[in-house]
Amino acid sequence: MRDLRQVARELEQSGKGGAIQALADSPEGRRLGSMLDAQAAQQAVQTGDTAALQKMLGRVLATDEGRKLAENVRRLMER
Repeated sequence: MRDLRQVARELEQSGKGGAIQALADSPEGRRLGSMLDAQAAQQAVQTGDTAALQKMLGRVLATDEGRKLAENVRRLMER
């Protein structure tokens, strides 16, 4: 798994960072964000606990909103 900081840098360099931020700031993105424990997510990222991150992501993707947001991100990344 690539380092999340590297992914963030690549998004900014590609000019897609703003679009990703807009998705995160959307009502759906905010609702999904409220489903996550920010402190647990930060801890998992800092320690490289991919299993915990996958579990968190799985809970989000189990919702209709999560799948829709993931599809929007996928389309954005294809551009």
